[in-house]
Order: sequence, then structure tokens, then C-alpha cells
Amino acid sequence: METLQARECIALLNENYIGHLAFIADEKPYTVPITYYFDQKDSIIAYAGEGFKIEAMRKNSRVALQVEQIEDVKNWRSVMVQGHFEEAFGSEAKFLLQEFANGVKNVISQHHHQHVRFISDFTSDVYTRGTTSVYRIKIKEMFGKKMVQVG
Repeated sequence: METLQARECIALLNENYIGHLAFIADEKPYTVPITYYFDQKDSIIAYAGEGFKIEAMRKNSRVALQVEQIEDVKNWRSVMVQGHFEEAFGSEAKFLLQEFANGVKNVISQHHHQHVRFISDFTSDVYTRGTTSVYRIKIKEMFGKKMVQVG
């Protein structure tokens, strides 16, 4: 097992759009899959319907995101991002949601060689009833590991 270099961590975030969000609620850890977009700067952009996850992150903004590519137990890469939840509102939320949608579409096209036209093609949160919360995870720390065995 080896430590990923910073550029490898960034590449892994850039090449993917599904990760596992970890947060704390009622003093217990939870992890859920999310669709995300890495903004190439210092943030992960995502959105979700109002509910348990958003309420929990409003109360405790410390979160983590794990993204991995796994071929098998001997060939995998994983990056962990630790940061803080920041909810967006108004025009900032609209801008971030547009950046999220365009960014994820580009990732899917470039790295997964699929064509998507609508946000509903790559996330189920569009079917959420009620209010939608657009948020970012401001990255404080990033690190990763990999296992690559040939033969």
C-alpha cells in the first residue's frame, strides 16, 4: 500500500462524481453515497433535499468525503477529503447548482465516455420533494492511499 501524492488525490476527485459523505448526527457517524463535483479549487459541490443529512450538517459542519476506484482487492485508489459543510443561498446557490450540473456532465463525458443531457441522468435528488439545499464542502485536508499490484 502506498500514499497518494496530492496530484493523485486531485486526479481521483476529478475523474469521479460519486462518493461517500460522512457526517455526525445525534453523536453517531453516518455515511451515505452522494453525487458531487470537485470545483478544481478548494471545494466539493453537492445538493440534497431537506432532511436528516442536511439538518445534521447544519448542526455539526465537520464532514468527510471518500472517493474510490476499485478494480479488485489488489488494485484500488482511495482519497479522503475532510472539511466543513457550507450551505449556499439565493444567487450563489443557483450558480453552484449550475456549476455542479455542468461539471458532473463533463466528468461523465470525459472519464466515463457516456453522454448525459439532464441532471436527472446522474442524480436521484431531483426527485426530492420540498426544498433543495445546495452546499459545498470547503476542503481543509485531503489524503489518499492506493494498492497497485501487477501480475
